[in-house]
Amino acid sequence: MRIVDAQIHLWEGPDAPPHHARSPFTMETAVEAMTAAGVDRAINCPALWDADANDYAALAASTHPERFITMGWFPLSPGGDASLVADAMAAPGAVGLRFVVVDPAEVARVASGELDWLWRAADERALPVALMVLPGDLPLIGGLAGRFPRMRLMVDHLGVLPFLTLPEAMAHLDDLLDLARHPNIAVKATGVPSMATDPYPFVSTHDALRRIHNAFGAERMFWGTDVTRMDRTWGECVTMFVDHLPWLTGRDLELVMGDAVTAWLDRR
Repeated sequence: MRIVDAQIHLWEGPDAPPHHARSPFTMETAVEAMTAAGVDRAINCPALWDADANDYAALAASTHPERFITMGWFPLSPGGDASLVADAMAAPGAVGLRFVVVDPAEVARVASGELDWLWRAADERALPVALMVLPGDLPLIGGLAGRFPRMRLMVDHLGVLPFLTLPEAMAHLDDLLDLARHPNIAVKATGVPSMATDPYPFVSTHDALRRIHNAFGAERMFWGTDVTRMDRTWGECVTMFVDHLPWLTGRDLELVMGDAVTAWLDRR
């Protein structure tokens, strides 16, 4: 079974936000940890806190093309144009785009249509676009999916905020499940252990995972870690899915653990 992590961050600089590792997470460190955990490939979302992270992502993808692919980013601006998308997608290893839309001004730009130049360009290219939004803004993703049906959207972290644990972490679950009616929306089951209220194998999270799997199906549910903010090992993040979800077996397990996300990104 091929195991592909749907989200990690690589960076070389000394800084990181408090909820992530306080030291750089380099390609060399990641490759060593992936090998130990049995992870074959990872989707690198260049760290927003490192201005050079997009360039480092290109270097990582060029150095280890079998290990890293990239969903890059650029500053969101109402005055942008499709050339920003073209430039981002020309980078080595680029398979899509990823944006964090939590600032109220950026949320307002999405709602008002000021960023439609970006979604239109992604739609024309049928690009994968991952979005991290606040739980209350999940309906915005549904609106984008309806207006730009060729854009393949991915909801980061099941819509869960990094600092919340259950039950608050899943208070938005009905809104998340409602997005399943859009065939061009998938969910990244990344960072799941962080919302657990119990030790490994984090049984407190399993019911929500089952409901999400039932709604989206294995073809649109992608395992991953966001490993630099986990206080659990990469291996535990793998085996909680592989060994401890009795309803996730066979071909569905293969899809969730890597085949589905690589198909979504056209990197089979």
